Amino acid sequence: MSELLDCKIKQRTYINASPEKVFDTLTSAEQWDRFFTTGMVLEPHPGGICSFSWKDWGPDKYTLKVPGKVIDASRPNLFAFQWGSEGNETTIRIELTAKDDGTVVTLSEEGYKNTPEGRAMIVECASGWGEAITLLKFYIEHGVVYMGSKA
Repeated sequence: MSELLDCKIKQRTYINASPEKVFDTLTSAEQWDRFFTTGMVLEPHPGGICSFSWKDWGPDKYTLKVPGKVIDASRPNLFAFQWGSEGNETTIRIELTAKDDGTVVTLSEEGYKNTPEGRAMIVECASGWGEAITLLKFYIEHGVVYMGSKA
């Protein structure tokens, strides 16, 4: 059995905003906290901290903190980071491509271990990243702020 799963998460959406606006949103802890996290810590440069935090999130009152580090922040085209506990890190790449008057956001994540826990996590994170980029779209295009801790 292979140590890592031979597959990755991939989510895509179109956002009616410039790549610069999308990038600036993705590289701001304050902005993440407006649409997807509660207590994000982010230093948007290679080697910087990228710690995701949720407290009483959503209807199930999900609480979790996931440490990480930024590996690339090339405005306006790429924001990439690794996250997870030591020895179980995965890599997320968020690529931004100008299209028409907006941006195609392509998020991918890979590096999950081929274990029962790794297979369960890739399924959970695939739906979580789908939620995240949908909330990002509604936040940037319509100013919708998700109050996950109030649900």
